[in-house]
Amino acid sequence: MITLATLERRKDAVKKRKRIGRGAGSGHGGHTSTRGHKGQKVRTGANIGSSFEGGQMPLQRRIPKRGFINPLREKFQIVNLERLIDIPEGTTVDASYFKKNGFISSDQKRVKILGDGKLKHPLIVRANAFSQSARKKIEAAGGTAEVLSGRP
Repeated sequence: MITLATLERRKDAVKKRKRIGRGAGSGHGGHTSTRGHKGQKVRTGANIGSSFEGGQMPLQRRIPKRGFINPLREKFQIVNLERLIDIPEGTTVDASYFKKNGFISSDQKRVKILGDGKLKHPLIVRANAFSQSARKKIEAAGGTAEVLSGRP
């Protein structure tokens, strides 16, 4: 039976540290010390970046740069008016309604209503932003377009 008192350490449980540069008899490289032959990576302090191409113009600098992506851009989830046609008259629709009915992927992100399509009956629409045409069409149908301030 094995108990804590009778446990023995396995012989290969603790591996010896590889000591390089200690001669040919060490088994870890004689005069090259496991670093191969010559070159920049053999020298002390060699720290070469993954994108370094030996002095050749790097790929990142060779390819043309085009355009600009603004990291501070406001990102909206889009809902067109044509998706609101089947909603019953007088209903209040907001981000939670859109999320529940599969119009948007998250009710934690901002929502913008666009004016593609026609609205035939009044609805109360609450969103973070409206296009001008969407606002006009909602109000023309007798509904209201309420802008939510700040983040959802």
